Amino acid sequence: MFRALFRSRKGATAIEYGLIAALIAVAAIAAMQGLGNQLNTTFGNVTANMKAS
Repeated sequence: MFRALFRSRKGATAIEYGLIAALIAVAAIAAMQGLGNQLNTTFGNVTANMKAS
């Protein structure tokens, strides 16, 4: 049974696709965090300028 699992290419392909999906998810999370910080700064500047006006 174990020999059949190690010989099977389907398991290796599924693991590769899982790793690719995880890498894409990590990259997306990092990009969204950076964008969120930038938006927070922008809206903070807008709020400060509206209060000054």
